[in-house]
Amino acid sequence: MSEISCPKCSGSYAYADGPFYICPECHHEWSIDEGSGTEQPSLIDAVGNTLVDGDSVTVIKDLKVKGSSKVIKVGTKAKNIRIDFEPSDDHDIFCKIDGFGAIKLKSSVVKKN
Repeated sequence: MSEISCPKCSGSYAYADGPFYICPECHHEWSIDEGSGTEQPSLIDAVGNTLVDGDSVTVIKDLKVKGSSKVIKVGTKAKNIRIDFEPSDDHDIFCKIDGFGAIKLKSSVVKKN
């Protein structure tokens, strides 16, 4: 018996086949890297909640938008965020805000809805 269990059906007969694990019970396949327990680091918002892709967030302070005279006000909501775990700067969230379009935000200025 294998020590690997299927993440879909929890079957205990999963086996390695090249770069994948395969479950013969439900036919689910997943990468060996996924099964090793190495997960991407989580991102924390301003109040300590864990953020993941697809979450909705609210801005907690007024933000000046560089290159524009507009300001993103407190309480502005951004839906369906995308997390950047290797940002080139401090801005680690990609999102769209109505009236502004695509924008990058810092996790320290948002809270999860």
